[in-house]
Amino acid sequence: MQAEVIAIGDELTTGQRLDTNSQWLSAELGLLGIPVLFHTTVCDTLEAGVEAFRIAAARCELVVATGGLGPTADDLTRDVLAAVAGEPLELSAAALEAVESRFARRAVAMPESNRRQAMFPRGTRIIPNPNGTAPGIDLDVRRPDGGTSRIIALPGVPSEMREMWRGTVEPALAAMLPEAGVFVHRRIKCFGAGESAVEAMLPDLIHRGRDPLVGITAHEATITLRIVARGRDERECRAKIAPTERTILECLGPHVYGVEDDEVEDAAVRALVNAGQTLGTIEIGTEGRVAACLTQAEARRQAQQSSLLSGQVGTQAHDPLLAVYRGGMVLPARAIPGVEHESADSMKRLAERARADSGATLGLAVGAARPGPEGRSVVVIALSDGQTVEQIEHMLGGGPTLALSRAAKTAIDLVRRTLEPRIAAS
Repeated sequence: MQAEVIAIGDELTTGQRLDTNSQWLSAELGLLGIPVLFHTTVCDTLEAGVEAFRIAAARCELVVATGGLGPTADDLTRDVLAAVAGEPLELSAAALEAVESRFARRAVAMPESNRRQAMFPRGTRIIPNPNGTAPGIDLDVRRPDGGTSRIIALPGVPSEMREMWRGTVEPALAAMLPEAGVFVHRRIKCFGAGESAVEAMLPDLIHRGRDPLVGITAHEATITLRIVARGRDERECRAKIAPTERTILECLGPHVYGVEDDEVEDAAVRALVNAGQTLGTIEIGTEGRVAACLTQAEARRQAQQSSLLSGQVGTQAHDPLLAVYRGGMVLPARAIPGVEHESADSMKRLAERARADSGATLGLAVGAARPGPEGRSVVVIALSDGQTVEQIEHMLGGGPTLALSRAAKTAIDLVRRTLEPRIAAS
């Protein structure tokens, strides 16, 4: 089976928005062992959509598309697929009830235009959307050679699309593959090395045909290694995954900070808890990214702890008195004269000030960008425990927004990397 991925939307063809859905879907299809031969991006017109889908269905057994399932006049994917399949659109009473119930739960009247989201080409297998009003379409289309092509259309909203993929589409595609069985995924999260560097550290783990498969993706300097095993049951899959996971941990060492949905800040907060430490911060020119990440991680930790204690699933109120992150100061780049060209001593003083002002046991300071080697900018980061100071230089890169995010993550990761060896030695 070979696949084509189609992204639909004027915002994509005009360059107003980056198509990340196609990249994500191609990686997921690859982990299922389904090669993607083509990527197509098409505008929001009926004619262009019909042409794109007819070409795709003629050359691939599987077509996965995102976008164009909303309620507005330019959301034409359902009309396009009806034309390609030669079938009329029909109203699904069950789908309409699901859409109406979403509006009813919010005590909002449903616009008449949303009825369109319950219309499907005849023969559609409806893909439920737990998080939105746009169900997906799963439809078989006749090919010119007499065979069929399976077309799957999902919403363009990434969070909705991904959950629908995991919950419905992936199991359905797995059932089509030659060998019956189940798939089990395991995600290993890494920070502190680039995508190519991580791949080079692994002994030929990332290649097609391997069992289990290992895929690698990067997002804002966080590297995710996804291990995918197929077997008769979950137990067999877990047994396949275990040695590969051990190899990754041995090869990448401290670059690995967590698994599954862990973020760098979750690992840092966990290290603070395990070490019996608290943290205060001062950041200059990072627009509060360090404070925001640590505050969110602290809230997640407390919510999880409260759920475990109460036996109830749900977000609990954040209690600052229980927090290992004690807050901090956020300053613009030139708030302190001369700090943009700070010395090592000044950063040590800022780290100690962060510790003292917050009443924490540790102080983390992130300096403003200053000129570095080869015309690049450097950020100095310091972590003080009142006696010793860990200090590093981080080279900025990747554009303004991404550079600040990477700098914040690097500062947060310094906390984890400093504390984990102490925890292991205790």
